[in-house]
Amino acid sequence: MKRAWMLGAALLAMAPATRARETDFTTFRVLAPPLALELAQAALKSCQDRGFQVAVAVVDRFGVAQVVLRDALAGPHTPDTATAKARTAVSFRAATEELSAATQAGQINSAIRHIPGYVFLGGGVPVEGGGSILGGIGVSGAPGGAEDDACARAGLQAVEDRLMM
Repeated sequence: MKRAWMLGAALLAMAPATRARETDFTTFRVLAPPLALELAQAALKSCQDRGFQVAVAVVDRFGVAQVVLRDALAGPHTPDTATAKARTAVSFRAATEELSAATQAGQINSAIRHIPGYVFLGGGVPVEGGGSILGGIGVSGAPGGAEDDACARAGLQAVEDRLMM
């Protein structure tokens, strides 16, 4: 038993010492929950002011939901759709309004519309600050993608000064 312990100690002593390098890790920023909530509330209010009953979702930079708000009369599909739009915007680093046109039937990228959990309709916008993606916002329930997009952008505008670093 003592011999095995001594052999193990000798092997450890001979192993080269390794240290973590700065390049071994990635540092990034994500939206804090209070800011994500404020963003969602501002987008929801923008849609309410226009007479639309919607759901709003804010996801982190990995597409994981941080906040989901649903207006009382928004359709039952809207929370999932808003989350999928926000996830799509983050994943593809583009507004879903732009992706909608680029992925129509007959377009070279049309097949990506079949990826489960992603929605290529207007209303999803990346949340950017300091030159990086911080998350995404998605809106669903207004009468069309352009209106969903406008509400998402109004939410972004409401917190814009806090996103710049």
